[in-house]
Amino acid sequence: MDERPTGYLSEAAKAALHEVSTATLTSQLLKRGFRNTFLGGLMPLRPDVRMVGYAFTLRYAPMREDLDLEVDYDNLKNVQRLAVEAIGDEDVLVIDARNEIHSASLGNILTTRIKMRGGTGLVTDGALRDANAFRAIDIATYTRGVHATTSSTKHHPVDMNVPIGCAGVLILPGDVMVGDADGVVAIPAKVAGEVALAALEQERLEAFVLGKIQAGASIVGVYPPDEKTRAEYEAGRKG
Repeated sequence: MDERPTGYLSEAAKAALHEVSTATLTSQLLKRGFRNTFLGGLMPLRPDVRMVGYAFTLRYAPMREDLDLEVDYDNLKNVQRLAVEAIGDEDVLVIDARNEIHSASLGNILTTRIKMRGGTGLVTDGALRDANAFRAIDIATYTRGVHATTSSTKHHPVDMNVPIGCAGVLILPGDVMVGDADGVVAIPAKVAGEVALAALEQERLEAFVLGKIQAGASIVGVYPPDEKTRAEYEAGRKG
């Protein structure tokens, strides 16, 4: 059963997530006790495309010859294909490929279908094929590597919209996935709104701090900002 809490971010929170860095988001999550939120080791195939969306998960297990080694997949039974056809607006397909990069976990045609269904991203801790073709798809894409061989030589799709691990991070359906040129951060749904707005405020303060450093100020009392620096910042905002 699909129990994802979709569409729960305010427009202000979504706008903030389209602006702030994944680095800032990890800092805000750390302040709230979340230490393992960045999906390390993944590279963007479209670093120019920002990603904000809700996690729609797909889990692969290791293949077995009596079940897999498909070339022509059954679109009505194969869980990978069913997941692609179930993607909705603002969804990000997040794949648990067990960090296996010796076959692809998806390709450009299925990713195009995700885009056409309103999806905003694709994240896998495995490999992708047709990497060059992704340049023509206006969708954020993150992968651990590139491999030309079809998924069935290593992967058996078993579940969709269940808790998974991706790049060592727990992902629950409906978690907020944010990606920039550095990589991907997963934000637990229950704190996503407050983290988004707090991250935006942090970056505004840090822009003020950076200006002072660029003007020759010492980092002492400025980075991190003490009460005096914060007062200057607040006075500037009011002005």
